[in-house]
Amino acid sequence: MHEPNKRNTDFRDVLRFVAPGTMLREGLEHVLRAKTGGLIVIGYGPKMEAMVDGGFSINCEFTPSHLYELAKMDGGIIISEDAKRILFANTQLFPPAAIATSETGTRHRTAQRTAIHTNHLVIAISQRRNVITLYKGAFRYVLNDVNVILAKANQAVSTLEKYKSVLEQSLTNLGALEFEELVTLEEVAFVLQRFEMVLRIKEEVTKYICELGTEGRLISMQLKELVANIEDEAQMLIRDYCRDRETSPADVLLEMKKLSPEEMLEPTSFLRVLGYTAHASMLEESVSPRGYRILQKIPRMPFAIVSNLVEHFHNLPRIFMATIEELDEVDGIGEVRARAIKDGLRRIQEQVFIDRHI
Repeated sequence: MHEPNKRNTDFRDVLRFVAPGTMLREGLEHVLRAKTGGLIVIGYGPKMEAMVDGGFSINCEFTPSHLYELAKMDGGIIISEDAKRILFANTQLFPPAAIATSETGTRHRTAQRTAIHTNHLVIAISQRRNVITLYKGAFRYVLNDVNVILAKANQAVSTLEKYKSVLEQSLTNLGALEFEELVTLEEVAFVLQRFEMVLRIKEEVTKYICELGTEGRLISMQLKELVANIEDEAQMLIRDYCRDRETSPADVLLEMKKLSPEEMLEPTSFLRVLGYTAHASMLEESVSPRGYRILQKIPRMPFAIVSNLVEHFHNLPRIFMATIEELDEVDGIGEVRARAIKDGLRRIQEQVFIDRHI
């Protein structure tokens, strides 16, 4: 279940490892500009030892200039796992020829087979095409020029702003419907769909930030500003509407991440991940929120108190209609907090009704 998320994490780690601002990337850029080409393996273990032939044991400190000078020789360069030492140079690598490869050039075929066989990060620098290609396991990625990545990142942030605006308006509309007790599963599915779109664009921007390294600071600040607490709010919405209260919101988010682009367009896909039997007629079914998302908006409201309220009253309409005396009966709520809850819910209701018409 957690495999796609792990692959994304590994992917980001690889991009950070070779990002602008690192000594390794500086060395790779030196080799690229010199047009000598190169094959570099990060890490050395038993599988690597078995397939290395010839070359020189260097075992010196890694510096960009050392990498550049050694790349002038034929053969592969092997660097330590932390990229702090150059272990071998001018080596011949002989990965199992039976490993399938999609590459055509000898250097890139060797690089891909080595990465698949050892799971080490292998970097191929093309002498003819002037590009850097990363391989790790079955993962392959061509590094882009920093200016190209920046342009793509800025475009993605602009798209994210638009989708975030749509999400905020849909949350406002949902909040108003929750107070009016008019929510159907269609509205819930629509909001979850918007959450997933925003989260996917966020993932795309995060990938660009990793690849940009020190050049991505401003994009990173914009991203934090735009999507602060976005996953927390998505989890609150899931707590409000998932069919089984014991369902983990984090697991639901992972299931949403697995939806294909085609499934993303179908509202019933989001009902399915919430635990409903998904068919078109379900969309018109009325549903009441448990109240987690709205209650969390009340200032200084601990999650434990929110849980106690939901446990006691079961849904938001009943919490909203409860008197101060009835709220006071809930574990952990005294008269002062009961009044704060009553006033807080009223203010939130007024605000969403106003925002809905802006």
